[in-house]
Amino acid sequence: MRPQRASYYHSQLARFAPRARAPFSGRADAAAVVLTDGTWVPGVRVETASFSLIIDAAVNAVTTALASGRSDFAAVVLSAPVPDAQVAYLGDLPFARLRQIDPVTFAADAFVDELPEVGEALDPFLNQPAPTSHEDGVDLARAAAAHAYAPLSEFPVGCVVAFDDGQLLPGVNVEHPDWNRILCAERNALGTAITYGVGPARNIYVSCPRDPNASSCGACRQVIAELAPDSAIVMDRGNARPESQSAKALLPGSFTGSAIPTRRRKTR
Repeated sequence: MRPQRASYYHSQLARFAPRARAPFSGRADAAAVVLTDGTWVPGVRVETASFSLIIDAAVNAVTTALASGRSDFAAVVLSAPVPDAQVAYLGDLPFARLRQIDPVTFAADAFVDELPEVGEALDPFLNQPAPTSHEDGVDLARAAAAHAYAPLSEFPVGCVVAFDDGQLLPGVNVEHPDWNRILCAERNALGTAITYGVGPARNIYVSCPRDPNASSCGACRQVIAELAPDSAIVMDRGNARPESQSAKALLPGSFTGSAIPTRRRKTR
């Protein structure tokens, strides 16, 4: 592996790490998925008051790539060695077949000796005008669902978050052989937003194409309440009109973690 290429990604991770949302641990972790054409996809650690819903940096980067329709992974580069749980997450991604080659690098077999030539950072934003109606937003979420990675449940979910500045970010559900490590579409998109430094969210459009009566799960409601408390969640209702609810109505009395001590950011 050419040292200058690995060092480039580490320099970029140092640039993205301060964007991590890590008020409780202070761990400003970052990761980058390197794709086979050299495009790279950043991700940062996103903590919530419900600790079990933390989005680790590698998970954030992996799911951002998939939501953009990219699964051609060459490597994952981390800002610091990761716990065993994250090693297992990366090693068990069936579509990527990554293996650990040093404390902070995982690579596909074809790229163990040399990473691809460095390319541009992925632009995850949709090249679309902001929706002028809830129906238009739901159509975008339906299209996003085509990139869902759901081989276990066969239940794709798509999400598009619309921000006050008109930008749009997609998210999809990304499954894992260990179901505890599945990430839902809404959390995927909001994690990407933290990495790319955009917000606040105005509308979160969600589509479950195989179930027009579905709604955001409890985990997503908690994360939305923390990361996008002033947004509206607009659910696809098939042939009926979309259903819209405020984040506060979706999860009244959400846990804020206001009594949990916070810590300064730190890099490891």
